[in-house]
Parts: sequence; structure tokens; C-alpha cells
Amino acid sequence: MSKAKFNLLPGQKAFFEIPHEYDTDVALYQGGYGSGKTWSGSLLGILLALRYPGINGLVGAQTLRLLVDTTLKQYFQHLDKMGIQYVYVKSENKIKFENGSEILFRHLEEDDKLKSLNLGFVEIEEMSDVPYATFLMLLGRLRQEVREDWHHFRYRLFGHTNPESARGWIYENFVTNPKKNYRRILAPTTQNIYLPKGYIETMRDSYNEDYFRMYVLGEDIDCSQGLLTKHFVKDKQVMDVKYNPKFPIHVTCDFNVDPMCWYICQHYDNNVYVLKELVNTNTTTALSTRILGEVLTNYKNSAIIINGDSSGDSNTTKGADYIIMRNELRNMGFTNVDVRILPKNPGIPYRINCWNNMVYGSDKQPHIFIHPSCKYLLYNIENLEVEPGTSRPKKVSTGKMKSDPNAKFLIHPIDAVSYLICLYYPIKNVDIKAFEGEAMSDAFDGKFKEY
Repeated sequence: MSKAKFNLLPGQKAFFEIPHEYDTDVALYQGGYGSGKTWSGSLLGILLALRYPGINGLVGAQTLRLLVDTTLKQYFQHLDKMGIQYVYVKSENKIKFENGSEILFRHLEEDDKLKSLNLGFVEIEEMSDVPYATFLMLLGRLRQEVREDWHHFRYRLFGHTNPESARGWIYENFVTNPKKNYRRILAPTTQNIYLPKGYIETMRDSYNEDYFRMYVLGEDIDCSQGLLTKHFVKDKQVMDVKYNPKFPIHVTCDFNVDPMCWYICQHYDNNVYVLKELVNTNTTTALSTRILGEVLTNYKNSAIIINGDSSGDSNTTKGADYIIMRNELRNMGFTNVDVRILPKNPGIPYRINCWNNMVYGSDKQPHIFIHPSCKYLLYNIENLEVEPGTSRPKKVSTGKMKSDPNAKFLIHPIDAVSYLICLYYPIKNVDIKAFEGEAMSDAFDGKFKEY
């Protein structure tokens, strides 16, 4: 084994060292982009496997894709740099060490399958994505029999996450009412002295103030109170927006059957203009498309690009929605129709962050402008709340449906417009490679499906 040298940042050093005498240590590493969260967690897991021969470790993430694309890859990078001999059993998603230690890699969407494990340590990738019940179940798996040669051993559960825009179970257990063996280490991106010059400034220019404070400075910003849409100024952002013939017409879609919400938009000069809404109840994709065609009857030779929910590519409304839309429009005489959607829908918190980053941008200016006829979208902006303890839209109860006839129109209008925003105006994950002469990449590498 070669001697690999690691220079730990202050937050990483605090994460590795246990400052108490309890048998179990529960640590959360909370930091901004570029603060070394996954790097630190994977290094700690390897060091535990080496120090305690025969230990069983589990590395979990809410989805298999996150686990394989991010966490497992970082483990391999550390192991190769350190020159450690290991075997990766792909069929079992397991790393085996020469000293008998094993580290399992499992997604946590079916946590019932993990209840028989006896573990010495647990690592949780993106802990904020994991339900509290799953966290407690994993804590209960720390019961592997301690060997005599495991000197100064403590069971460890450690995780890492970005700061949350809502104060849910993590904030409650690690800040408000933490147990004595629970600890949270805050690691702002600004603490990382190894980042390239200009990296922080580029993120400051890319994000609005709330997003920068959370995802760069690592601060707790409680956005869970009140409305989902932040900083909307009606006097500035509701206006008689007009069609601009220099740019394509975009139709962005949410395919809920009742109501089905589509918006006719344009975007240019870093702004999104919402010209008209088409909200239909108890409808089909084909019928709604014929209504759309009537609305756009004077624009049959204009470039029309259809955007929206990626799941409309499958069977959400019992058909391949985008193919139906394109064929219906072509049958009605529209000659220039394309479809562009993301390969898969982004997570809801990310999509809402993209929406709010255009409502009020990093330049402290609005970048979404809405025609006053879009009453359901405006109703959502002024009434849609967040679910307590989450960053997600508040679910509409049956009681609210009965007392407020407009309640069923909540969520879907913002869903429709935010799909377009995520495609064309994603919040940039500022790539360090950009500072080496390569292009920056967004969360989806700028890729979309074309039909």
C-alpha cells in the first residue's frame, strides 16, 4: 500500500474526530457545493474498514443512480490513490478488503430489505433525501459484534448533505433538539482553500441571494414558512406581454388529466414570458391539442417547440403525449413543430429552486413576466404553500378541495412552467473544469430528448 497524503480542511477534520465518549457517534457533514462532502464520507468509510478488520459497513443513498454515479466512484478513486488491494463484487454491489472488512452499497428506496443487517458503520449520501424512518432503521442496524482487536471502537453513523431550504427532521435532530452523541459540522464552500480562483465569485453571480447563502455559505435559510414562490412582485411581473416574432413559440405542459395545464411562452434575453394559459378539466391530450391549435391558428408557419413533463413521454395519460401533440398539430397544418424535454424530470426541490431563481435572479431582478389573463398561474403564485418541514408544494387536502373550488388548480400550473425553466435556465452546478478552459455543465449536461 502506497502512502497517500490527505490535507483535511477544518470541517473535514472535525467530521473525522469524535469529541465525546459515547458508544455510538452520529455525525452530519453539512456543506455547500465544493466543500468535499462525498469526498470526506468515502474516505472515512475506507479508514474504518482498514482500522477494524472484519467490520461490515453500509453506504446508502435514496436512489441507486446517486449511489453508483457519485459515491461508489469516489470510493474507487480513494482506494486507487491509496494503493489498497480490494475486490469489487458487482453482482452484490460490495467492496471486499484483504482484512475481511466489507462495505455494502445499497439504495434506500426499499429499506425493508436492510433490516437483517448487523453493521459497524453506516454512511448516508444526501441525508436530506432520506426519510426519518429510514434513518432510525439504519441507526438500529449498528449492532455488529465488537472484536477484541478493535481498540477504541465506536459505532458510527455519518452522513452528508447540502443545507435544506426547509427545517425538517435533520434540523430538528441535529440543531433544535440534538442528542448528546449527535453532531453537525458546517462546511461552507468558502472554507475550501483548494478551489480555483474565481470559483466562489462565479457561483455568487449565478445564484440568487437565498440560494447562495444555502448552497455556498452553508447557512440555514428557512424558506418553509409561507408561499412556495419567493420574491414575486406583481406590479413588475404581471404585464401585457406580447408575442415576439423573432423567437419560437414554446408550449410547456403538465399532463394531469383534471386539470391539464399548458402554457404558451417565449424566452429570450434571459427572461421567460408567459403569454397565455390553457387549463382544461376532464380532458385528453388530443382534445387539448386541438384547442391549442385553434388558439395558435394564425401561427401555423411559426416555429413551435413543445416542452414539459418528461413522463409525458410514457403513459401518464394513457398515451405517448408528445407524439399525440405533434401529430395532432401537424394534421391541423402546423409545419414546424419540435419537442424538447429533459431525459427525466429533475427533483421537485431543484425544480422549485430553478423557478424561484428566475422569479428573482442573482442580479436581484425579475426574469419571469406573466400576462394577466393567466389567472391560474397567478393564483398559484399567490396561494401555493410549501409542505411543513419540506421544500415541496403543499398537498391539497380533500377538505380544501370542497371549501375552495380553485384548490384543484394548485401545483400543476407552476409544474408546467418550471419544466421549461429547468430545461433552458437550470441553476448551474459550477464545474471546476470550467476554470481549466472547459465548458461549465449544468445538472443535466444540457441534454434533452428530441423528436
